[in-house]
Amino acid sequence: MPKASVKRLIECKKDDLISLVLDIEKYPEFVPFCFDAKIYDNKREGDLVKIIADLTIGKGPFKDTYKSDVVFNKKKDSIFVKNIDGPLNHLSNNWTFSVKKDGITEITFDIDFEIKNKFLNSLMVVSFQYGLEKIADAFQKRAEELFGGSKN
Repeated sequence: MPKASVKRLIECKKDDLISLVLDIEKYPEFVPFCFDAKIYDNKREGDLVKIIADLTIGKGPFKDTYKSDVVFNKKKDSIFVKNIDGPLNHLSNNWTFSVKKDGITEITFDIDFEIKNKFLNSLMVVSFQYGLEKIADAFQKRAEELFGGSKN
């Protein structure tokens, strides 16, 4: 299964960055390989925000949609995502946000997944870290465009 982790320091408020990650329907505007996004359910339960959403992702002729369960934990400043339907055998990713000094927020993004199609899965292993870096770059660029210089 491809696994990877990316860490970024971004000069933005933690809450702004969390909002950016939870604004799933905007992903096609700035996330590479993302063609469509739809939120089906978005509810609050105490310190948790629970979202059910579809993402259509792909590259070239390969494009598919998977459904995810997204849980934002306000106390832990983390977002956990797992697949519940689609072309993946397994997906789990975790976003964590922590405030650093001088208005910097550290974001860590860990992902672990396996595509049902063994051929596509083997292709992803080869280029996965590169693709993840491109996605992390896109989130950082979007955050800087929207909130650049917003201090914690």
